[in-house]
Amino acid sequence: MPEPLLVAQNLCKTFTSRGRRVTALDDVSLTLAPGETLGLVGASGSGKSTLARVLLRLLPADAGAVRLLGEDWFQLRGRALRTRRRAIQMVFQDPLAAFNPRATIGGVLADPLRIHALADRAARPMQVGALLEQVGLPASYAARSIHEVSGGERQRVAIARALAARPSLIVFDEPVSALDQSIRSEILRLITELQKSEGLTYLFIAHDLAVVRLVSHRVAIMESGRIVETGPTPQIIDNPQSSAGRALVAAVPRLALRLPS
Repeated sequence: MPEPLLVAQNLCKTFTSRGRRVTALDDVSLTLAPGETLGLVGASGSGKSTLARVLLRLLPADAGAVRLLGEDWFQLRGRALRTRRRAIQMVFQDPLAAFNPRATIGGVLADPLRIHALADRAARPMQVGALLEQVGLPASYAARSIHEVSGGERQRVAIARALAARPSLIVFDEPVSALDQSIRSEILRLITELQKSEGLTYLFIAHDLAVVRLVSHRVAIMESGRIVETGPTPQIIDNPQSSAGRALVAAVPRLALRLPS
């Protein structure tokens, strides 16, 4: 059995809001196997995005540990941390907010190639073109500004930027919730195809179980900062055991939850 790509143990995180302590993560543990997609589902405020930011070290954990690719992720510092950071990338909900809207697409995609020393100056334009084609956009888009393309195209650029770092794990935080239904299906199909072709591992965060069931091998359900249920996707959809799981299933038409054979 291969070693898990990521193991998170007993993560805790609290915030202070208007003089009150708010528990965002309460003893959260999870594992991700290489090539797996874990769908993380829960209502707004359940702790999903906080967990993502703690895993990416965008927020410090109050307690707990994470092992990434066999290393103690929270203990890495300096050059070792900078080197390993490219192994875990994130695609955010709002692709416009994630970019400088005046930046060119080529510049956005060249940045990780430069920062992580993955391509020299002469090789970057060709690699940028290849990344665009990999996500279904023409190489000529490199000359366009971020604000000149549609929301769905910007999300493709966001995925290409994550791929540019050659990661092992991509965290998707509500990546299709701001998109039209037809565009949403295209992006989900792209995400699935890239996982198969590149051997990627995903943590896919959403509030919509119908979206998560299309891409996830397993599902974990969060409520009030805790993971209250986890299991294979068909099991969670057909027979949720937690009240939060039953509420999520009940909120989606059964036709949308039917798993493909």
